[in-house]
Amino acid sequence: MEKALREQLRKVLSWGEAHTDWKASVDGLSKSKRGVRPPGAPHSPWELLEHMRIAQWDILNFCRDPKHVSPAWPSGYWPKTPAPPDDAAWKQSAEAFQKDNEAMGNLVIDPKHDLFAPIAHGSGQTILRQVLLLADHNSYHLGQFVLVRRLLEDWKEK
Repeated sequence: MEKALREQLRKVLSWGEAHTDWKASVDGLSKSKRGVRPPGAPHSPWELLEHMRIAQWDILNFCRDPKHVSPAWPSGYWPKTPAPPDDAAWKQSAEAFQKDNEAMGNLVIDPKHDLFAPIAHGSGQTILRQVLLLADHNSYHLGQFVLVRRLLEDWKEK
């Protein structure tokens, strides 16, 4: 039973069954649109991608490093500018998101980590709670990301 739960938790981090997955959401975005905030939208694609990367990095490292220090809220969770400084920054952010997403999946699947035990350096959080928080957070912002792409007229239904 626990193995099945772990498999489902790992899967929920990257699946696209009810909606598009994160990679399909990001792939194919025109370079010229990465830093554009469409009228009425508070964030650009860059801001959303970088925010998801930072938040995921924070949640992952909170789970595995007792000395981890989270960024200041909220300023430390958002990039300073609506546009990435260059193509390399965009690529680095997307690759880091993927790497940390896989690392969280690996943490969840590893039976050495008790999903239900409070994280020793936390205030009652468990790995189960953190993975559900991450899946919820990423899904929310991926929905925003797709909406921004649609508003920018840079989305093709998959």
